[in-house]
Amino acid sequence: MATQSTTEKRNERSEQLDRLSAREIIDLMNEEDQKVPLAVQKALPQIELAIEAIVDKLSSGGRLFYIGAGTSGRLGVLDAAECPPTFGTDKDLVTALIAGGSKAVFEAVEDAEDNQEAGKNEVSSHLQAKDVLVGLAASGKTPYVLGAIEEARRKGIVTIGISCNRHTPLSDVVDYAIEVDVGPEIVTGSTRLKAASAQKMVLNMISTATMIRMGKVYKNLMVNVQASNHKLRERVVGIIQEAVGVDEETARMYSDLAKGDTSAAILMLQFQIDYPTAMKELQKSNGHFGKARIQLMTP
Repeated sequence: MATQSTTEKRNERSEQLDRLSAREIIDLMNEEDQKVPLAVQKALPQIELAIEAIVDKLSSGGRLFYIGAGTSGRLGVLDAAECPPTFGTDKDLVTALIAGGSKAVFEAVEDAEDNQEAGKNEVSSHLQAKDVLVGLAASGKTPYVLGAIEEARRKGIVTIGISCNRHTPLSDVVDYAIEVDVGPEIVTGSTRLKAASAQKMVLNMISTATMIRMGKVYKNLMVNVQASNHKLRERVVGIIQEAVGVDEETARMYSDLAKGDTSAAILMLQFQIDYPTAMKELQKSNGHFGKARIQLMTP
């Protein structure tokens, strides 16, 4: 019998899964899920290196791309979609590409993951040498993803691989390999379970740490969030209050003066400057809030 990858092996603890009660099933799932953060912890050194490479490229005008198929691809879409509302980034800074296109976000397009040429074409069409490509494949051997990585390397693009097996074809060809081996799933081969949770945790770390390093957070506050709806307008007011220590009325007034730009409003209050000056400093720092503050504190 051919050697099975971890994500395809049967889990001995769940061999009688169909005979369990609902409580027994979820108890087992919960116990297995507790293995995920421990497996991610083992990969922290590799995740750190990947983040440093991403920050370097994005700080020099590059962009971050995720590419994957099925569940892995959808996780990339989710993470990319959350960056603009959370960190106020341009929608093109973090982009997700998924096998089968946008249709695959909502329904399975299973054969699309086998199309290696499609992966190559995605990179040819969308990426430039200064960008970063993160390949997402629980198995570590998805042809669509491998094709994309091959083309990215040909173009001199920094590549990162996230998989849930050891010594995968994906890890062999990327610049930075992140392997999070969470063990066999309770439903054999269903990588939307522990493997997906592991990939989501790694993506959370990559995007969050990258944006913090790029100055989108002040202390632990989302100072780059944009007031684009009622909930976020109220959040902006609260963030201004927390950051500067002013009352709600003052925070709301400065949020309006800054046209909903949280970073600008905070700088206006902290340094008693007007909106154009605050925006000028943010532009000079390439949107890095911490650097903008240093600029204003330097005579």
